[in-house]
Amino acid sequence: MGLDKLFFLLSTIRITDVIDIFIVSFMFYKLFALIRGTRATQLIKGILFIFIGSKLSEFFKLYTISWILNNAVTVGFIAILIVFQPELRRILEHIGNNKLLKPVNFEESRSNANVIEEIVKATYSLAGKKIGALMVLERKTGLRDIIETGISLNSDISYELLMNIFIPNTPLHDGAVVISNDHIIAASCFLPLTDNKQISMELGTRHRAGIGISEKSDAIVIVVSEETGYVSICEKSKINRNVSKEYLLNYLVENFVVEEKNTNSFKEIFQNLFENKEISKESVTKEELKEEVKKEIIDDIKEEVSEIVENQGDKVVKKD
Repeated sequence: MGLDKLFFLLSTIRITDVIDIFIVSFMFYKLFALIRGTRATQLIKGILFIFIGSKLSEFFKLYTISWILNNAVTVGFIAILIVFQPELRRILEHIGNNKLLKPVNFEESRSNANVIEEIVKATYSLAGKKIGALMVLERKTGLRDIIETGISLNSDISYELLMNIFIPNTPLHDGAVVISNDHIIAASCFLPLTDNKQISMELGTRHRAGIGISEKSDAIVIVVSEETGYVSICEKSKINRNVSKEYLLNYLVENFVVEEKNTNSFKEIFQNLFENKEISKESVTKEELKEEVKKEIIDDIKEEVSEIVENQGDKVVKKD
């Protein structure tokens, strides 16, 4: 009889039921993955404790406790929205940032490569002089609330401008620079500090601000320490300290450079067909861009070194 019932139950299962179970399971898996390591884990344990306590009080006929716990569960939904606000925001942002919900962008990437070159040059020039810096590179999550706390610039990114912004005792050096769409949107911006107690005590306010904005958005943050000259990267609530120039270059290319693809519109395609022109199918890979940007940075460094050597030579000649 047991096997007959089992076969009967299996025969009633539809393909849509299997898909339904799979989707629900995947949603719970992603939910637990998002809240793992956050305060929500302890809060869920507390909710489970209240629920179990409510059922036990009903079983043992503890009416007063049962009434209190049942009323707590009744208003619990509103309490969950309030208590879980940071986690719910994080989940909704994660859903909104899903690639499936975003149009595929096949824009040319050479401008991005030039921007990355300027950022890397400025970063390590500041690091060499032990000048503190904080750069927030906006991605999908908007940073309008952060931008409004600073001074609006909306200027092209250049090595010289970034250096001038972070030079000590200048009007804009205190705070963060927000970079978006190949432009410096604002400078002297205030960032939220992280509340994470597990962060090393060696890290100061600048690093804590970098981690703080990475907790609330998908931005990549570059931090230059004024004490050690170390360059750090903050992303997704984590910090990677003392990274090399090559590592930063590769990291930015991987995250911000979109490989060039054929972007001809239907109109251009038909025009090319009637005019017997060939459609360009050349593409630039990320590896080629990395090598190109790296070569340009090395050439710039060589020029700077040669200028320093020439200046030193001129001084020696003058002394003689």
